[in-house]
Amino acid sequence: MSCFLQAPVAHTILSSASSCRTVRRTKALKLRCGALGAKNAAKIPMPPINPKDPFLSKLASVASSSPEAVLNSSANPDTPPFLDLFESPKLMATPAQVERSVSYNEHRPRSPPPDLPSLLLNGRIVYIGMPLVPAVTELVVAELMYLQWMDPKQPIYLYINSTGTTRDDGETVGMETEGFAIYDALMQLQNEIHTVAVGAAIGQACLLLSAGTKGKRFMMPHAKAMIQQPRVPSSGLMPASDVLIRAKEVVINRDTLVELLAKHTGNSIEAVAEVMRRPFYMDANRAKEFGVIDKILWRGQEKVMAEVASPEEWDKNAGIKVMDGF
Repeated sequence: MSCFLQAPVAHTILSSASSCRTVRRTKALKLRCGALGAKNAAKIPMPPINPKDPFLSKLASVASSSPEAVLNSSANPDTPPFLDLFESPKLMATPAQVERSVSYNEHRPRSPPPDLPSLLLNGRIVYIGMPLVPAVTELVVAELMYLQWMDPKQPIYLYINSTGTTRDDGETVGMETEGFAIYDALMQLQNEIHTVAVGAAIGQACLLLSAGTKGKRFMMPHAKAMIQQPRVPSSGLMPASDVLIRAKEVVINRDTLVELLAKHTGNSIEAVAEVMRRPFYMDANRAKEFGVIDKILWRGQEKVMAEVASPEEWDKNAGIKVMDGF
């Protein structure tokens, strides 16, 4: 009986000792794994925290003022912890905080880039590169008034590449009053007007070219200028009386154009009217002779001509003596 009772007791004691050793090994293994994990975690570089982050600053202020908003997280098991904090109006960043955040805005443009006419306007340049239709006239007149308002003493540079109130094929696209409107605006300005022809200056555009300040009217070497009589717009199904009225108005505009060209070119009214009987084309040299421009813009021409010495100076600098009789 005693032997029967001792066997289970011995077996129980051995099992308890084995369990204790297993527990100790498990604890030791956990300690080693924890130390190894901490060591590896120390080697992983942590991302830097932006002190100017608007959300972190809001989170800190809310945690200090009302900790329950942070501690009482959502009990919904489908929602990750503290995700509802992003939807809290207390934690939303204000526009001023977002603007001060360097990480969000350091590469973002502050404003959209300006368009090309605005960049030219900043350099006091007005460019006419289309036929004189109402939209072009409106823009050019507005730019001229704006530049005078900005500084009435600085010059305005008017670059012209326009076929006037007609297209390349001669079809009328605008009224003659479009060119007269820009001309009247130029005459009202207190600034010096530097006109430059690039490409073509035809009809009313040629008038604008000649209307610049005397001595400040220029033309590119290969640009063309042309003056011609105004054309009658398309009459369509207009009655004959209306066509006659339009024809008379075209004649009045022609006489006005002749008078203004004679005034700015220095020619007589008869001479201008004679050459305008048919389209009168002018290259840069001919336009200068006719009085439309004052100077041709040859690149570096003035500097080269100033450096050219006379034959006598060449001989003197070279040490050559010129004998009389030779």
